[in-house]
Amino acid sequence: MDLMHTLVLTVHILAGLTIIGLVLLQHGKGADMGAAFGSGASGSLFGATGSSNFLSHATAVAAAVFFLTSLSLSYIATARPSASSGSVMDSVPVRAAPAVPVSPPDAPGSKSKDIPK
Repeated sequence: MDLMHTLVLTVHILAGLTIIGLVLLQHGKGADMGAAFGSGASGSLFGATGSSNFLSHATAVAAAVFFLTSLSLSYIATARPSASSGSVMDSVPVRAAPAVPVSPPDAPGSKSKDIPK
């Protein structure tokens, strides 16, 4: 199960980084107005309209992969069998206190005779 968790986590991180990169590559809705005045936004790598279709579809696929890996990671985390079915403190070892010899109050050498009654 640890190999599956590592694999899904790696795909999840890569999908997240892909979404970040694809969103940063896309131009906003207002960029078309700037292209009309010669700012050069229409001469992009994918052409005037090709980038919006390709990048938006790639972003949607990466978002779907990210969503599925999120669900998979939550399932893997909750489906793991727990080592103990109790509190976290149940796994803490308990040490017994050292035995201290207790002398009766009337025993010779006890200091309880010095205590006034």
